[in-house]
This record gives sequence, structure tokens and C-alpha cells, in this order.
Amino acid sequence: MSSKHSAAGIVIGVCGALMPAAAFAHSVAPDRSAATGWSDVFGAVLLAVVALVYAVGQRRVTRRSGAPREGGHVRFWLGWTALAGALGPPLDVWSSLSFAAHMTQHELMMLVAAPLLVLARPLGTLMWGLPGRVGSALTSRSLRRMGAWLAAPMVAWLLHAFVLWGWHVPGAFEAGLRSVPIHWLQHASFFAAAVIYWWSIFSSSAGAERKGVALVSVFTTAVHTGVLGMLLTFSTQPWYPSYAHVVNTWGLTAIEDQQLGGLIMWVPGGMAFIIAALVLAAAWLKQAEMRAARG
Repeated sequence: MSSKHSAAGIVIGVCGALMPAAAFAHSVAPDRSAATGWSDVFGAVLLAVVALVYAVGQRRVTRRSGAPREGGHVRFWLGWTALAGALGPPLDVWSSLSFAAHMTQHELMMLVAAPLLVLARPLGTLMWGLPGRVGSALTSRSLRRMGAWLAAPMVAWLLHAFVLWGWHVPGAFEAGLRSVPIHWLQHASFFAAAVIYWWSIFSSSAGAERKGVALVSVFTTAVHTGVLGMLLTFSTQPWYPSYAHVVNTWGLTAIEDQQLGGLIMWVPGGMAFIIAALVLAAAWLKQAEMRAARG
């Protein structure tokens, strides 16, 4: 598969395979304080199906090539585990009782699971685990074109920023807490936007110029997500009334819980972007050294 097709395929393949699980695995139950397991059995089944398809594909690829792509497989399973951990118990239960727990879910999905899955480049392995017709549909020309357009640096940056800020507007966030379909849409869009964004950053076909653009993208994203985290942290009023009426397990007041959630977005979230920037800078320097050696 060419790098161009890989770029589109990874966006369509990863989002198509894992976005339903990310969405369905998290739904609002009437009494989440009494929940002890997955809030949505269908979501758990979808995550299990994705794992099974990848495991079948991994086995077939290993048998065919005799040279397993261990690094990619490890990254996939780490990313899948992060996604399952974000959307399963106990974090899924806590998220309806604590804004900070809910924020932890989002950070795990967008800053741990999504980049790991993108770096795993799992499309080929997933295709080997799927029936032929399904794999052909996921790599159709129209979907490849759409994926390539979405993964363009500016489009991916704008989409990521719009989704992140848009869903944290109090009215939109509250709507997600009160409605299962809207919460479905919220988590699906968070995960899809993150996959598309990280593909635009870690594209294998990126030359020196594209890596420079990626560094700017990471820096500016770190800035605007940090601003959102600071606004949540330093606010003196709760943004989301639904959490103001919930007594969480840790005994935090609504404003303390919100401030903790803002800190989670601001500090650990900012560290994730710093790590990404260091990885990109190292790759850029290595590429420059190789060009200098050839010249």
C-alpha cells in the first residue's frame, strides 16, 4: 500500500473500526452510582470484536511474512487497552460522578489511545483479519480521498480545535450528559478528531517541510488546549450544573472537581504535546543528518 493510500486508510480504517466502540462503550445510565460494570454491553462487544479482528490479522500476517511487526503490534494493543480503560469500569462509572474523571476519559482517548493507534499503523493487519469485501469497502477510492483531505495539516488542526472547544461549551457538554445519543456523538467526535489530528502529525510520508508544519501544529494545539485547561482551573463558578448536584466519591466540591479536571487537561495534557514535539524534533534532526550525509 502506498504512503498516500496509507494516509487515507489509517484515518478511515482506525476511525471506522474503533470509533463505534469508543462511542457505544460510554452511555449515560439513569443510576450510574449503582453501576459496577460496562454501562453498555454493546460497546464492550465492539471493543472485543476489534481486538479479535486484529488478533486474527496479526496471526495471518505473521504466518505469511514470517517477520512480525512487533513494534506496531505492541502500540496497537497499548492503544486498545487505553481506549478500553477509558470507556470501561471503573472510570466510566466515575465519569458521571466527577468532571475530573470525565476529563481523564477524554485525555486517555485523545492523547494516549489515538496517537498509539495511529503510530501502530494497524490498517494492513485489520484488513487481513476482515472479510475481503469489508476490507475493500474501507479502502475504496472515495474513502481514501476523503481521508487524505481530512488528514491535511490545517484541516486536521481546525477539526481537532473545533471539536475540543465546541464540546466544552457548557450547553453542549450538558446536552451530552443528559442525552445518550448526544453523548455518543461527543465521544465519537472526540476520538475521530484525535485520530485524524495525530495522523496529520505522524504521517510517514512527511518530509522536512511537513515535519516543521507538524511541530507548529503541536505547539499551537498545546497552547489552545492549555488555555482551555486554565480557564477551567481558575474559574470560580462551576461550568456544568449537572456536576454541581452530584456528590462524588472523593468528597470534592463541584468547583474543586472542575479545577482538578482543568489541571488534568492543562498539565498531563500539555506534557503529551511536549513529548510529541520532542519525537518530531528528533525525527526532523535525524532526517537532516541523513540529507547532510548524502550531500
